[in-house]
Amino acid sequence: MSGLDELDRSGVDRSRLDQSRLDRSGVDRSGTSGGAGPRRGAADPVKALMHRHRELCERAVDPLEIAAGLEAHGVTDRTAARFRHRDVFSLAEEMYARVPRDGDAPPLTTPTAILRPRLDWALLTLLPGALCAATVTGVRLTHGRTCLLVAAAGLLAVALAVHAALRRGPLSPHRGAHPGLHRTEAWTCWLLGYAALGDSLLRAAVGGGPDGLPDGTANGPWPVAAAPLLALALACAPAAWSAHLLAVHARRRLNTSRGLEEFAASVQPLLLGAFALFMCALAALAALCGAALGEPAGYAHTLTLGGLLFLARLLTVHGFAHAPAVVLGVVGAAEALAPATVFAGRLPGFGFLATPVESLVAAWGPAGVPSLVCGAAALTLLIHASRTLTRASAHAPTDQPC
Repeated sequence: MSGLDELDRSGVDRSRLDQSRLDRSGVDRSGTSGGAGPRRGAADPVKALMHRHRELCERAVDPLEIAAGLEAHGVTDRTAARFRHRDVFSLAEEMYARVPRDGDAPPLTTPTAILRPRLDWALLTLLPGALCAATVTGVRLTHGRTCLLVAAAGLLAVALAVHAALRRGPLSPHRGAHPGLHRTEAWTCWLLGYAALGDSLLRAAVGGGPDGLPDGTANGPWPVAAAPLLALALACAPAAWSAHLLAVHARRRLNTSRGLEEFAASVQPLLLGAFALFMCALAALAALCGAALGEPAGYAHTLTLGGLLFLARLLTVHGFAHAPAVVLGVVGAAEALAPATVFAGRLPGFGFLATPVESLVAAWGPAGVPSLVCGAAALTLLIHASRTLTRASAHAPTDQPC
């Protein structure tokens, strides 16, 4: 009776104290759950959740992977509260601790050890720009058929270099292949081709031409805009480094955040900062390429297209390839439709089809069409990225280094 009297005098209920400690830590020190209702056995909700996500729990190397996987399956902090945990991270810690393993559990991974820069992908991101610069130089120094052969060989080499850069390092997909990945790459090639020849074709179409096929020179029937193409090729390097910095700091936030809302709020400025960093680097490259080649820098078209391609690749890297494929397809179709309506307007009785494009070209120039379309698409992807790339599941640790 003396012990009960002493407990009554202190005004502390030991069961409530144990429950409070369980709510704060998610898992008690003894490995058993507190509270009035049993947590293990048939009435154990956490055990049922572990059974539902058994594969996720068994392959996880740390609680962060379980938290990211739960968040990807729609488990929120409010859902975790039903399991007597303050957030998904705390619930994942208990699930990770209760997974049966042989021997000791593997040590926790550190994002800084996984995401160190590597020399191979750093050099690969420089290769497209170097090959594109060599191609432009070769085209400027040759004439006739030789010029066309140099241009064709150079474009093939640049395409292979870009393909290699997108398959290694921060710009490579970390979530496996996606059905929309090949469509995204195909539309990217189309958009880059339009950046080089599309504005010249549209200008010639509005003026009643063109009078011949492009010959790869700046004075032909379709003058080639080499400055935007060279700037975008050189931008592979800052795109990779911006994506790498976002991945590094997002994984660190994943280590320190204690809730999904806190993680999202801390990652959103990182995403906007990585995008702004890339856009600043692209603007500087556009200015340098325009000055070096003696061409207009084409800031509007180059920046909007570069921002669109960067956001599309960033979403694809983190496993969201469907939206970029759809958006790039819409942009590519709109750019193809612009000169097509001008040509269709030459038919008797169909002049009204060319009126919108001709009015836009008269007001903003040929670059106004792709700039408007790419700008709207980039804004759409930026809003989409701010919602998807701030999820913990988008930055879950993977075996592929960045």
